[in-house]
Amino acid sequence: MEPIVIIGAGLAGCEAAWQIAGRGGKVILYEMKPEAYSSAHRSPFFAELVCSNSLKSESLGNAPGVLKEELGRLESLVLKVAKETRVPAGDSLAVDREVFSKQITRILESLDNVKVIRKEVTSIPQDRITIIATGPLTSEVLGKEIQNVTGSRHLFFYDAISPIVAADSINFQRAFKSSRYGKGGQDYVNCPMDEESYNQFVHALNQAERVPIRPFEKRYLFEGCLPVEEMAERGRETLAFGPLKPVGLIDPKTGKQPFAVVQLRQEDRFKTLFNLVGFQTRLKHEEQKRVFRMIPGLEKAEFVRLGSIHRNTFIDSPRLLGESLRLKSLPNLFFAGQITGVEGYMESTAMGLLSGINAHRYANGMPALIPPPTTAMGALVHYITHSLAVPFQPMNINFGLFPSLSGKGRGRQKRLLFAERALRDLEEWKKRNDV
Repeated sequence: MEPIVIIGAGLAGCEAAWQIAGRGGKVILYEMKPEAYSSAHRSPFFAELVCSNSLKSESLGNAPGVLKEELGRLESLVLKVAKETRVPAGDSLAVDREVFSKQITRILESLDNVKVIRKEVTSIPQDRITIIATGPLTSEVLGKEIQNVTGSRHLFFYDAISPIVAADSINFQRAFKSSRYGKGGQDYVNCPMDEESYNQFVHALNQAERVPIRPFEKRYLFEGCLPVEEMAERGRETLAFGPLKPVGLIDPKTGKQPFAVVQLRQEDRFKTLFNLVGFQTRLKHEEQKRVFRMIPGLEKAEFVRLGSIHRNTFIDSPRLLGESLRLKSLPNLFFAGQITGVEGYMESTAMGLLSGINAHRYANGMPALIPPPTTAMGALVHYITHSLAVPFQPMNINFGLFPSLSGKGRGRQKRLLFAERALRDLEEWKKRNDV
């Protein structure tokens, strides 16, 4: 049997390759790096994490935690390696991104039934089973090829990257270490603001010069990942109720809750780098240095990486894809990852896992497997293949995508009921289908 072709060795492509190989299938995995790089990628290794190093909460009281639990029960490579390369981040799963990428690369390159070809793909093979997992930064050439194959126009939105600072440049005379409500120990660095310094900071954000978006590029900003300056424009207190919310944090120097708090999260195992949580931005680089050094504790911050903005690409999945993630008009072609319209690292991984399983089953004449919509993975698949929104927009996993539990519980109790149902239904689905 011919190998399944996978285009792209990001999170989704790597997970798809792992799932196929683990079922005895053969894979040809194409990765254009280091022959060519996108505007945001820098590393030659697979599964490069471009934005944050956090894979979000592991708590079953949160939808991302339920998704991780499901992925773990389906033997996800990405989740396994993430846990092996984790760094402290409270109840969230964060990784040393370089070690993480190197380990996934090493594992896949060592598999006998996975052939890696380091070459940019410019045309889609239509005579063999292929998974397109080129992600939100699909090259222009391949993007046009996808347009030709799908007969559909692409949609675009802009996803911003947070800055990273050197740990030894943080002023701990002003900043302090703590997690909200004391959960997770001292995993975050917190930069407290009083009302005056907060107002000055918001004013500076609103006045700062931004990188312009070119006229021919239609502007879609994903609501779940808005640039900090975009949020500041929405009102003076927007940031104080958003990424700068102070709840659950007490400044040990005053014994009080600050008016606002900028949090920094550990980037690497050696605690030498920290990123500004929720500080995605498209400010010009010199403006970032000027404005972000107004944050108490970052007066002399050394910026190892400055924020930037890049184009993300995704297809109109509700019109194009079936629930198996196979293209309706071309049965040999599957899509995986963020290009399907999910947003987030683990969401992308989940779509790679399902696409890999279903491509392998299709190659062997077996029916597709679609998780129940009561599970996190099933809820995501249902959203991207059945959304009625026009234009279709990407989505993170959240309990709002799950079928309702009307009349049962409230708050955290209800969230745990969602989790309990999801995991019960996943186990029944696995058992019924011998997954």
